[in-house]
Amino acid sequence: MRFASPPAATAEPSALAVQLRANRRWRWGSLLLALALLAILSLASLALGAKAIPLPEVAAALTGGPASPEAVSLVIGLRLPRTVAGLVVGAALGLAGALIQALTRNPLADPGILGVNAGAAAAVALAVGLLGIDQPGYYVLFGLVGALVASIVVSALGLGDPLRLVLVGMALGAVLAGLTGAIRLTDRQAFNAMVAWELGSLTDKSWNVILPLIPFALAGAVIALAIGPALDALVLGQDTATSLGVNLLLTRVLAVAAISLLAGSATALAGPISFIGLMVPHLARRLTGPSQPWVLALSALFGPSLLLAADIIGRLVVSPAEIKAAIVTAFIGAPILIHLALRPKLVTL
Repeated sequence: MRFASPPAATAEPSALAVQLRANRRWRWGSLLLALALLAILSLASLALGAKAIPLPEVAAALTGGPASPEAVSLVIGLRLPRTVAGLVVGAALGLAGALIQALTRNPLADPGILGVNAGAAAAVALAVGLLGIDQPGYYVLFGLVGALVASIVVSALGLGDPLRLVLVGMALGAVLAGLTGAIRLTDRQAFNAMVAWELGSLTDKSWNVILPLIPFALAGAVIALAIGPALDALVLGQDTATSLGVNLLLTRVLAVAAISLLAGSATALAGPISFIGLMVPHLARRLTGPSQPWVLALSALFGPSLLLAADIIGRLVVSPAEIKAAIVTAFIGAPILIHLALRPKLVTL
């Protein structure tokens, strides 16, 4: 009877290995499901609108096959850049949301708390009100610069402490929002020029606006995915992360840099779109568990899926008119935020 214990000891690692393999298969399955969902919604974004285009004709328009001039104009001229903008903005917001929640260990955090949206809006307002800029293409440049400057200021003042980072971001955001409001009230031209951008939309996005921002979003995505393993240790606490050899300062600097690039490029391109960075990481964690590299990967796929779905809904519910994508995400996200806030023990990750 003394020798009965060794077989049990060898069986335990075997059960653990089986569980790990099951988790790995589930995560890869979730990733494939997210890719399939994104592909379906991308095709739907190209096909659906005030005038629906059959999928064979969409394919013909994309490949240069026989398609009607109207289909080519709608698919290539309008819906393709709109869909690409949705992919870029959605992925950037999803990744930025996952990063800010891991960095602050706050499951209710959103990229907007770093003052990114307020910084972009203030820069655009200053460009319009003081410099007389009236070309939407320039809004992107000023919006990106404003978002990056706001993130740098917040990081310099609050990087050492996640709670201080949030407080500084909220304070700066309030100040910049007041500045933007003052410019809009004193300069009617500034208000009229900004109102469409501030609603948050994927409409009227040309390639000369989309393409210059892709490198910024791509750089942020590369940084985010590279620091995923370090974030795994960081969410366990500073002491645990340090004992595991994680450079806390470097990880935080890289995380804030990635958030700035991702949220800044997304806000500059589409205007402030809320709740995607809040909702998507929660869905990713439900499917993959707390592993940050997997949460980041799925957030990069679910983000554009959610944004494209919101954009499609906005096109169809009041067709031939449209509802801005940011309004649809707010309708979806507000109840989810209330639900998350009311859940017990939802304080830290």
